[in-house]
Amino acid sequence: MENQEYSVGLDIGTTKIVAIVGRRNAHGKIEVLGVGKAKSLGVHKGIVNNISQTINSIKAAVSEAQSSAGVPIRKVTVGIAGKHIRSLQHSDYIMREHPDKFITDDDIEALKDQVKKLVMLPGEEIIHVLPQEYKVDSEGEIQEPVGMHGKRLEANFHVVVGQMGSIRNIARCVREAGLEMEALTLEPLASSEAVLTKEEKEAGVAIVDIGGGTTDIAIFKDNIIRHTCVIPYGGGIITEDIKEGCSIIEKHAEQLKVKFGSAVPELEKDSTFVTIPGLHGRPDKEISLKTLAQIINARVEEILEMVNTELKAYGAFEQKKKLIAGIVLTGGGSNLKHLRQLANYTTGFDSRIGFANEYIANDKNQYLKGPEFATSIGLLMESLKIRDKKQGAETEEAIEEQPAKTETVAAQAEIAQTIQPAAAVQEQTIVNEQQENRRAKLTFGQSLMEKVKKFFEEVE
Repeated sequence: MENQEYSVGLDIGTTKIVAIVGRRNAHGKIEVLGVGKAKSLGVHKGIVNNISQTINSIKAAVSEAQSSAGVPIRKVTVGIAGKHIRSLQHSDYIMREHPDKFITDDDIEALKDQVKKLVMLPGEEIIHVLPQEYKVDSEGEIQEPVGMHGKRLEANFHVVVGQMGSIRNIARCVREAGLEMEALTLEPLASSEAVLTKEEKEAGVAIVDIGGGTTDIAIFKDNIIRHTCVIPYGGGIITEDIKEGCSIIEKHAEQLKVKFGSAVPELEKDSTFVTIPGLHGRPDKEISLKTLAQIINARVEEILEMVNTELKAYGAFEQKKKLIAGIVLTGGGSNLKHLRQLANYTTGFDSRIGFANEYIANDKNQYLKGPEFATSIGLLMESLKIRDKKQGAETEEAIEEQPAKTETVAAQAEIAQTIQPAAAVQEQTIVNEQQENRRAKLTFGQSLMEKVKKFFEEVE
């Protein structure tokens, strides 16, 4: 299988690192070829804090993915998150040299490149330049300007920025793991590709991706990205709270959260207990599920209040910006029991749990449709989009080269047609010259005979 037939997404998370290999099938669905997963040892709250451990975790995940897919992995699309991520709005324009010609993708890229030259704060770097609406001359609110005519091309952009050091650390880990980073994608944007529908993006929706170290938010309205942010709290801090509140080790705290945790204490009974094994001969410990839910609820409410703050910052409670499709919860943290009900109550918006089942083909990897793999699937989809775009560009180049070849062949044929009559004329000229020479020779012979005859007559 050639490298062009498949793509790879690499999710470098706080709790796990996932490498996923896939391609599109004949129906446009994602066919997963292989998956590799490793415990993330060098990442804290979305930021690499141990280079060597992160490299080893990446190598382990990629090696497993290669073995299960049976293909080599060289290029990957990588996700990025962390509290260092911020976003801003920016407007910019270019003046086109040839307004009589229609606007092309090259003009759009030129405008994006101009935005990428924005002066950021020291140590910051632009990750994404995302167009929102365009304006051509005096015409505004244009979604797709390609094919239109105009002198001034203007656009509003959503610009995502991150700390240069954090970005370089991720790039270094990927490179030293023997891979090439094809693209770097903000994780909530990747997750939105996997779990949101076009109708939801049109109506207005917020995706809330609760990971191990961060909670990532992306807001869409009218099919346009409107707001992104990263909250530096996720499922990991809930586990820490359980560990401290119940005086147990982290492994047991995580198991309690996953198997028995609830976001709403009122739905748990006081009389229900779970037993935790004691350490080193110490007696077992009994923990009330209601107490467990109260510990979880306190932290989850705090995270949801931060989400609410971001919704207000965007203006989601205004009539024109209202999120008709509400909230989509995804990420491993969204598996928490009764989280959806608490989100409905806290934010006032209807919510659902986001699964990637709309885009994944029905195959053996059913578990990948779970919300904990939304970012991984989204990164694979982004990688496939990059591959499709490159193939489209190559096809266009081939089409552009074809007329040139046709013109060359036609020119050669025309030259041949010109040469053939010329050669025929030249050949006819040579024949005529030969005939003239023959005539000349015949006339000379006859003349000589006449002279000889005349000589003998005079002698007589």
